[in-house]
Amino acid sequence: MKKTALVIMAAGLGSRFGGGIKQLAKLGPSGEIIMDYSIHDALDAGFDEIVFIIRKEIEKDFREVIGDRIEKIAKCEYAFQELDKLPEGYSVPDGRTKPWGTAHALIQVRDLIDCPFAVINADDFYGKEGFKLIHDYLVNEMDEASPVFDMCMAGYIVGNTLSDNGTVNRGVCKMGEDDYLKEINETYDISKHPDGSLVGADCRGREVRVDGDAIVSMNMFGFPEKFLDTLIENFPAWLDSYGEEMKSEYLLPREVSQLMLAGKATVKVLKDHDKWFGVTYAEDKEAVQKSLLELVDKGVYPASLY
Repeated sequence: MKKTALVIMAAGLGSRFGGGIKQLAKLGPSGEIIMDYSIHDALDAGFDEIVFIIRKEIEKDFREVIGDRIEKIAKCEYAFQELDKLPEGYSVPDGRTKPWGTAHALIQVRDLIDCPFAVINADDFYGKEGFKLIHDYLVNEMDEASPVFDMCMAGYIVGNTLSDNGTVNRGVCKMGEDDYLKEINETYDISKHPDGSLVGADCRGREVRVDGDAIVSMNMFGFPEKFLDTLIENFPAWLDSYGEEMKSEYLLPREVSQLMLAGKATVKVLKDHDKWFGVTYAEDKEAVQKSLLELVDKGVYPASLY
């Protein structure tokens, strides 16, 4: 069977979650963190290796909390996203402290990846179905020889991705009849009203209603290996345009969208029916703990993953 890898983006520190690095919060009944469940589900789905993208400054804590444990059950590699990892001739602007974004993070795995791969956020719970859908697409459907990039994405029902503790931003997907992605519309501050309707705002702050069955992207993608080379090739041009801005980010969804709109990539949306949850707000922690316990009670997961 074709080899596949799972890349976990864990370099960012939680900007909206007080009290530590949110990726390392213990939420499962036996002290598991969300990444434990993602890795468990990925290995069950058939992924062969795990690549963590982290910052060097959290490596010691990261290895102690999860890395050393996972290395006992799967092949693991580490890539490091650092501010000064820039192409030759470029430098970090004075005063910039913000990381360069998710596409920049992904560039760091180039020397570690030699197969199709999936990408997820470290602090999001995706459920079992998404990993199976992405893995099977990478192995059985992806055309790596295609002149355009053959990509896939797990699409979640927006109603399955909301927080009870605040509004959320979501990329609402528009697909064709064949479930290939046409566009992603960033929708901000989505909340559920008492009547059950979902309301958010567009990029100009105008109120928009969101269909409760709308499909959204939670940044769970599947890519061919050669996509990494294009991210590397495109980065200098991005730096030329935005590199002097203090908060600009080289973002993975934006790069995927631009390739798709230019006819250089297709993105198959794989509809996922699982509930997504994450710790967007510190108050979400209790709800996530409760949700994980319910999944254990239903037999979806054992009480202890290890």
